[in-house]
Amino acid sequence: MSGIPGPLAELGLQALPFPKAPARAQLFRWPGLEEAMARLHIVLDTRGIMLLTGETGCGKSTVVRAFLGELDPVRQPAVYLADSRLLPRDFYAQVLEHFGVLPARTYSAARRQFQTLMSDLAGAQEKAPVVVIDEAQGLTQEMVQELRYVQNIYCDADSPFALVLAGHSELRATLRLKVFEAVTQRITMRYHLPGLTAEQVGRFVVHGLALAGVDRPLFTEEALQLLHKHSQGLPRRVGMLATHSLLDAAVCRTPLVEEASMRRAVAELEE
Repeated sequence: MSGIPGPLAELGLQALPFPKAPARAQLFRWPGLEEAMARLHIVLDTRGIMLLTGETGCGKSTVVRAFLGELDPVRQPAVYLADSRLLPRDFYAQVLEHFGVLPARTYSAARRQFQTLMSDLAGAQEKAPVVVIDEAQGLTQEMVQELRYVQNIYCDADSPFALVLAGHSELRATLRLKVFEAVTQRITMRYHLPGLTAEQVGRFVVHGLALAGVDRPLFTEEALQLLHKHSQGLPRRVGMLATHSLLDAAVCRTPLVEEASMRRAVAELEE
């Protein structure tokens, strides 16, 4: 039980119940995740552009990690970028370097290198490359505009690779601006990741406790209702509130997380 706070160990937990980045085998698979994954695979097959959005803590990064984990690294090589201030020159340079290509010094030459690389991967090598830009809500206007050309390698014919844009909800609002209409028209698939329902929050908690070695209920129904209400069903916040309320219950020597422990956890995190 090393690394586990003493109070949690006293409740029978053998590990932290809600890890920030769970392994694939430990992943809680809820309908929103399954729907997002299905759409991502469609975009992979059609080599289109996917817009994946959601509130902070909704599980976007979890979905992206799960999707990338299902890809064949040989047939479906993926590039993951998480630079919210990404500029076109940086974009091309990072993708080229990922595939072992020394980027040219000029932006236009790097763009041509990128086009040649993607054409070769999809054509001669018969691969299905994937480029993921995470935290895309912070992309510069210059980079958003560049997306018009990133996939336009074959003069509006089929693209040689799939592009995934993942970001917070404001990314949708940004792309609705008139100035980005040409970019928006190129998006072939969209999905806004919803929060967990009350029933799903309950299953999420049971799943997390099971991973931590506990196979008995530790939350009252009233506590779970409060957990859903104050977390808004966002998995990251569910995990944080659940963990804090478990600690509170353990310190207070109560065998279950009751409404009072959950309220104190909410008050602590909302200070």
